[in-house]
Amino acid sequence: MLDSLFGIHADALQLKSRRMEVLSTNIANADTPGFKAKDVDFRTVLGWKLGVGNLQSTHVNHWRGPGHSDNGEVFSIPYNPAVDGNTVEIGLEQAKYGKAAVDYQATLDFLQGRVSAYKRALKGE
Repeated sequence: MLDSLFGIHADALQLKSRRMEVLSTNIANADTPGFKAKDVDFRTVLGWKLGVGNLQSTHVNHWRGPGHSDNGEVFSIPYNPAVDGNTVEIGLEQAKYGKAAVDYQATLDFLQGRVSAYKRALKGE
C-alpha cells in the first residue's frame, strides 16, 4: 500500500538525501589535500530504480556506466583544480547543496501533502 501511496517519490527523497550527504562531505573536505569531489547522478540512479536506461547489468560486479560507481556517485570535474590535488570548489559545492536542499524540501512537501490528503480521506473529511 505504501508503494502506491508514495510511488517513486519515496525513492527520490532517499536519493536526494544521499546527494546532500555527498555534497556536504565535499564541503567538509574543501581543505583536505588530494580530496576528490563527488556528486550523485540523480537522473541515472532514479532511472536504475525505475528500470529504464540503455545499460543492463547482469551481474553484481558489473559497472552501471562510464564513471559511475555502484551507488551512482561520480567524480566532479573541476573548473580550477587546486595545486594540492583537491577538486572541491567551495562556491560551486555550496550552490549545488543549496539547490539540492530546495529540491529535497519540495519533494518532502509533496509527500506530506499526499499523506495529509489520505488522512483526510480516511477521516471522511
